[in-house]
Amino acid sequence: MEETALSFVQFLRLDQAPLALFAVAVAWFTIRIVTRFLDDMGEHFRKRRLVLKQIAAISRFVVFLVTAVFVATTLVSFSNQALLALGGSAALAFGFAFKDILASLIAGLILLFDRPFQVGDRIAFGGYYGEVTDIGLRSVRLTTLDDNVVSIPNNRFLTDAVASANAGKLHQMVVLHFYIGCDDDFPAAKRIVRDAAISSRYVYLDKPVEVHLREGPVPGTAMLFALDITLKAYVFDGRFETAFGTDVTERVKSAFKEQRIKSAGDRLTLEPA
Repeated sequence: MEETALSFVQFLRLDQAPLALFAVAVAWFTIRIVTRFLDDMGEHFRKRRLVLKQIAAISRFVVFLVTAVFVATTLVSFSNQALLALGGSAALAFGFAFKDILASLIAGLILLFDRPFQVGDRIAFGGYYGEVTDIGLRSVRLTTLDDNVVSIPNNRFLTDAVASANAGKLHQMVVLHFYIGCDDDFPAAKRIVRDAAISSRYVYLDKPVEVHLREGPVPGTAMLFALDITLKAYVFDGRFETAFGTDVTERVKSAFKEQRIKSAGDRLTLEPA
């Protein structure tokens, strides 16, 4: 290993190190400027927000790749003698050292061009749910609904199932459940849920608003049966998923109280120990 390291060092062009560092600095500033510019453009032209985020992700990937190649060719003399000297054990050592990085790089390219999901999509993966904010060289960054940032290695997406809630579209379906007693006024409850949805400031009315009803056990309980009123509606931007749910739930609960419709949870009583 020491001989390999020494043979590698002799092909380094250390006099080119300032140029390589300058290239890295330029790439870093370029990525920041381009990302910020496209994010600002996305806020002004919201219908194009996801497209601009995808352009930013591809731009970062290209800049990273070009910079890495430039730095490698600047610092290392890739002559025939150098390639022969670095063959054999050195190639094996580099292969083991960089196999995970190369696997993630290839997986990142596949994600960008095969597009099982895109930057801006809301996905469910590995027990996490949130918005894809970045597809990088090594990992995908996911911001959950409680603002935690989760980094997931790119190559995991090649073997595990991933679900995208909006699949590259700006609008997104939101599903809400409301449980009422089996003997309550369900026509009035359905009307209340529908009215709350279509009057919300976040609803996307170019897509249908559907309200379905079925009877069954309440999730998380063994013996409590109720009428499940399921609302399926779209928000015009996936970022307003939580705001839409809160808005509709507040309206529905207030209207239920006025109409004396009790939710299933109001009927659940705990037996004394």
